[in-house]
Amino acid sequence: MRYVILRDDDTNALTPPACLERIYRPFLGRGMPVNLAVIPEVRTDVRTPDGRLEEYLTVEGSPDPRLAPIGQGRALVDYLKAEPGYHVAQHGCHHDLFEFGVSGRPELACRLERGAEVLREAGFARPAAFVAPYDRLSREAYIEVASRFGVISTGWFEARRLPRRWWASYALKKLGKRRHWQAGGRCLLSHPGCLLSFHRPRGGMLESVRKAVEGGTLTVLVSHWWEFFRGGVPDAALIGVMHEVAGWLASRPDIRVVSFGDVASRRVPIN
Repeated sequence: MRYVILRDDDTNALTPPACLERIYRPFLGRGMPVNLAVIPEVRTDVRTPDGRLEEYLTVEGSPDPRLAPIGQGRALVDYLKAEPGYHVAQHGCHHDLFEFGVSGRPELACRLERGAEVLREAGFARPAAFVAPYDRLSREAYIEVASRFGVISTGWFEARRLPRRWWASYALKKLGKRRHWQAGGRCLLSHPGCLLSFHRPRGGMLESVRKAVEGGTLTVLVSHWWEFFRGGVPDAALIGVMHEVAGWLASRPDIRVVSFGDVASRRVPIN
């Protein structure tokens, strides 16, 4: 049996529920869980390094920093809570640029606790998994996150960013050429890049997904809902590929789509 985790990043208080519904209904309708990395209290003026407003924001930010807690998006919260197929992971706190790449543990702890509080106030259960904005974590961030979450999902791992006490486990992971590993009682999951993205050719996308899934025991497939609606305009071709992925997964009795919670509870092997 092979396992797949669907991880969609950047859901926040400004995300239109209709966007998630259009992308993920073919998965939800087949009983496949969708793991949403939710930004607890999004900063609405965040910009990329080249100065552009982040595309997961649907309104222009004000000159002064503003924060929008997820509970402010009442229609979105109601939609997510009404659909049991959605599973919430904590995606940073404000989604500042590389906000978990810093080294100050008091600041990191404060952001983690604030994020958890905002999700709790919106009525969500404590997430099993943490996803850092831009997949960037410092050594101190790993320590703080690991003390609160059973699963850390990121793009890659570097020894210089890991707690030193994890180095032996990391060395074994490297020697065994494993995608995922465990350290400190936590499950550490990597992913093969954003295979479902407007940056990639549509024609080869499904084949890339197939190769990634068939190449391991557990595969984390990462997407970003806003890439399917850039500028507020639906990308019908990209959405169509996503729906083809849902059909392909459903056609394979040897593949099971699971949640981060399944990994945290050890119901799913990671290697």
